Amino acid sequence: MTLLSDYPWARSPLIVSAPMRLISLAPLAVAVSQAGGIGFVGAGYDVEDLEAHLHEASKLIRQAPMKDASTSTLPIGVGFINWGADLDKAAQAIRKHKPAAVWFFTPRENNDLAAWSRKMREATGNETKIWVQVGSVQDALEIAELCSPDVLVIQGSDAGGHGLSRGAGIISLFPECADALEAVGYGHISLVAAGGVAEGRGVAACLALGAEGVVMGTRFLASTEAQIAKGFQSVVLSSRDGGISTVRTKVYDTLRGTVGWPERIGGRGIINQSFLDAEDGIVTEENKKAYAEALQKGDLGWTENGRLTAYAGTGVGLVNKVQSTRDILDEIRQQVNRMKFRTRRESKI
Repeated sequence: MTLLSDYPWARSPLIVSAPMRLISLAPLAVAVSQAGGIGFVGAGYDVEDLEAHLHEASKLIRQAPMKDASTSTLPIGVGFINWGADLDKAAQAIRKHKPAAVWFFTPRENNDLAAWSRKMREATGNETKIWVQVGSVQDALEIAELCSPDVLVIQGSDAGGHGLSRGAGIISLFPECADALEAVGYGHISLVAAGGVAEGRGVAACLALGAEGVVMGTRFLASTEAQIAKGFQSVVLSSRDGGISTVRTKVYDTLRGTVGWPERIGGRGIINQSFLDAEDGIVTEENKKAYAEALQKGDLGWTENGRLTAYAGTGVGLVNKVQSTRDILDEIRQQVNRMKFRTRRESKI
């Protein structure tokens, strides 16, 4: 079995949209799936509005039915930030709407995900597949044993938003995880790659590593369906040299008042004045006050001398235009096909 058989509407190469909280909602998730990918709603750690988002997704899909999609599940996924999400409320929404997949990320302890996996499977009679995001070989092995996931999302350190403060890039992390899992009998688990991928060449590289699919988040910040402030989006479009212009830090969470993240997790975002003013990572009251004032400026809070948080990965320098989700996926597939053709041609020389 492969991911394409589990999600029959999906096309190769399989592109997955990351469940970005507040940004990846029903319009983006549905658009990705309708374009032959797998779209995820970012429920995050507050699931109060999840049923409303899934109801909207159902409505959008009824308006434009998807060929080959199962009638027993909703052809999108839902992503949870597990340290803050309410399991019972989440399971209630999943039971009612039956999304095709759920994605777990950052529990307080890995053991917590055993209960999440069990309850979600019970909620839909095993019809909803379990995806778990990991950023290290140790976590991959632990989660494989604890949860028997259908899919492991192997996230490299170049990823935008939250991830391990210390970790490896996807080029070394993915094959080491794959080898370690195979060695202890978990080679049947599907693996998808994430972290720093924003266009077709990165997708082709991940496929060469053995990934069954590739996750992108930063690229979809510049999609017409993303729920994103124009100021945030403009900073994404203007940023270059992502390894230098972004940083993984706890500064942005401190300024935003998001204090529940486990200690080993940091958030990668575009460097701004707020970060520069936080000497040695210490956020002063003056910095907090300036951040609060920037919030009142709307889109201007992200622009010149901006202070508002713009989470993005190191691939941000490859994102330079706003497109529809369908155009993004079509462009990526064309790029991957060109790479395959070039490889075949060069192999004959």
